[in-house]
Amino acid sequence: MKEKEESRKILIAGTGKSGIAAARLVLRLGGSVLLYNSDENTDREAVLKEVGRPRRHSTAEMICGKLGEDALKDIQLAVLSPGIPLDKDFVKLLDRKKIPVIGEMELAYQASRGMLLAITGTNGKTTTTALTGEILKNYYEDVHVGGNIGLPFSTEADKTTEKSVSVVEVSSFMLETIYDFHPHISAILNITPDHLDRHKTMENYIRCKEAITLNQTEEDFVVLNYDDEVLRKFGQSEKLKPQAVWFSSAAEPAGDGLFLKDSYIYLKDKGTVTAVVDVHDLQLLGTHNYENVMAAAAMGIKAGVPLTKIVESLKKFKAVEHRIEFVRERAGVKYYNDSKGTNTDAAIKALLSMPGPVLLIGGGYDKHAEFDDWVKLFPGRVKKLVLIGETRDQIEACCKKHGYREISFADDMEEAVRVCASYADEGDYVLLSPACASFDMFKGYEERGQIFKKYVNEL
Repeated sequence: MKEKEESRKILIAGTGKSGIAAARLVLRLGGSVLLYNSDENTDREAVLKEVGRPRRHSTAEMICGKLGEDALKDIQLAVLSPGIPLDKDFVKLLDRKKIPVIGEMELAYQASRGMLLAITGTNGKTTTTALTGEILKNYYEDVHVGGNIGLPFSTEADKTTEKSVSVVEVSSFMLETIYDFHPHISAILNITPDHLDRHKTMENYIRCKEAITLNQTEEDFVVLNYDDEVLRKFGQSEKLKPQAVWFSSAAEPAGDGLFLKDSYIYLKDKGTVTAVVDVHDLQLLGTHNYENVMAAAAMGIKAGVPLTKIVESLKKFKAVEHRIEFVRERAGVKYYNDSKGTNTDAAIKALLSMPGPVLLIGGGYDKHAEFDDWVKLFPGRVKKLVLIGETRDQIEACCKKHGYREISFADDMEEAVRVCASYADEGDYVLLSPACASFDMFKGYEERGQIFKKYVNEL
């Protein structure tokens, strides 16, 4: 264990999934926690019950509303949940009081042991992390998968040993608050505009993503997208310490890595090229998913998994929930749930993966994104666009600017599904891929996807 929290009192800011997991981890390690939520209406008793009973000599307390200086007098460390921006007033107070601030991912890292693989990128993180986990499980006995996918890493971190292998999905929010975080193998899948409501500029966003390599050394590896101009430049920089391993769906990389040519994925290693797998033998749709496959395979190779075991896993793997997930076929119409398509780049990839006319459900929470590149693809592809959420007027205006007018509005997901079903003909595809976050109407993209599937299955 890198650092014990024994006898320390730690502020845990945020009482969602990550905050609860962080608090439980601190208590398991023998520390005490002060949970904080800025919402004064938070149910303190429910949160403390979920955290559970502290060990002997440990305490668990909670403050809601405003955080005053008096509450911080015994605090030695603050752990922020990923959803909390660093410009919040209470974070500035922590800084003035010279209380170190880290994120839940950093806390989990400090409690973990064994080999660590970490994956970030604007899109494809969840699929790549899940697939990498399956590859590792096909060879190693003790594998842990978490982070921004499924369970927070704090749930698993103290269960790891020197023989463990962990793979974590890491968001840009998490990478804002790392300190010692050091993956043996990292991956940055792609970088396109996203979360600019929080990061403000693309330069800040890019810097956060590239920070996944911050503590890596020359003995480590970073898997990078050769087709991404920002990442190619980053990977060829003399300042980059870890060894770059490339993947590409468009060209054979100059260095070692994997690439797609015709229908085959190839491995290039020290000048020798080996065929790995025919994409027709995979259960994933779309070039973007072949990129995810190559990234996961590259991580598996550098983690020491034999190529035969990797190919076995690639052929068995199915799409993760909410990412171009097949829901059902009804009257010759296929329904797909891509609720995790929360930005335009993800929505573009989902749309391009549909092999026939599409009835598309889009719109949601406004992340200050531009929709032009997405909308330009609609003519000839999107038979009907059904818009929901707070961005629907903005997206409609963008559509009209580009000459696309097959648009309907819906007040909720049930209406959106029924409108699509009424316009769909045999051979069509109904796709939920909103290009927006979900927080205007739903608790998260998971709830949005579940509700979509519910109404599709009730048709």
